[in-house]
Amino acid sequence: MKRLFQVSAIVLAGFATFLIAIQSGQAEWLDGLRIKPSEPQLLSFQQDIEEANNLLSSACAIKPIPRGGRLRNLPAIRGTTPLSRFRQASSPNSIYQPREEVALAHPSNFGRRFTQDLSGRPVNNEPIIVLHETVGSGSSAINYFRTPHPRDDDQVSYHTLIRENGNVVYLVPPNRRAFGAGNSTFNGNKGNEAVKTNPAFPPSVNNFAYHISLVTPSDGRGNGARHSGYTRAQYQSLAWLVAKTGIPNDRITTHRLVDRSRQRSDPRSFNSQYLAQLLATFPKTNDISMQCTLPAIAQEE
Repeated sequence: MKRLFQVSAIVLAGFATFLIAIQSGQAEWLDGLRIKPSEPQLLSFQQDIEEANNLLSSACAIKPIPRGGRLRNLPAIRGTTPLSRFRQASSPNSIYQPREEVALAHPSNFGRRFTQDLSGRPVNNEPIIVLHETVGSGSSAINYFRTPHPRDDDQVSYHTLIRENGNVVYLVPPNRRAFGAGNSTFNGNKGNEAVKTNPAFPPSVNNFAYHISLVTPSDGRGNGARHSGYTRAQYQSLAWLVAKTGIPNDRITTHRLVDRSRQRSDPRSFNSQYLAQLLATFPKTNDISMQCTLPAIAQEE
């Protein structure tokens, strides 16, 4: 089973109705006041030469093809990755605009989204959002994702990470498959949803999930049941980011809730009601799309 950063928490079922499975700890509340945003970090939306690199293309892959134990030795992607590879440009939001960073994960730590499962059955799951926490520091998580891991057991990633100051860090393009929840299923109104993409591992939600992780506060760097909670800026940036995916609230969940092993608890001390309040202030858009493009390639790298 792929190594994963420990995480916990709570499913969102709508603006008004949220299932609260853990208490909020000492996470700060907005109290009806808008948080003064940081000045946005200007990143280029221009197409970069690396966007044409096959390792970073948005193409789907048709079907998982077992590698027979072969290591996944891939080169690092050089050059600057533009912000347009992670979200579309949109008019500035008058409510809130976080700083944005790009820290592209090593390509061994993410893959393509498949149009068929391992058995050749078509897959067409609607996207979900899975919320996580890093457990360790944000820097250690980013460094791990940017390090090559040829062995399947060592590969892990999120699509996006949110620092304690609210900065949004893009790690894996949204139309690519991040390795965030290895043994997992989403229990939605269509029943249990999971896709098997590797013969060595159980089915998971990764083929249709967008993984977002909150950096854990310093008092939560361990296996405790709870910690002091996340910052107001993290919640504000999370709501801003989730709104840009256009994903319905009833398809927003947590690592704890999708984990089949029942060993994950993240994001701990998460305040779902607070997030619901903030989500109501942002219009839903499709600036972040998880749809990979056709024609699909025969197999991923």
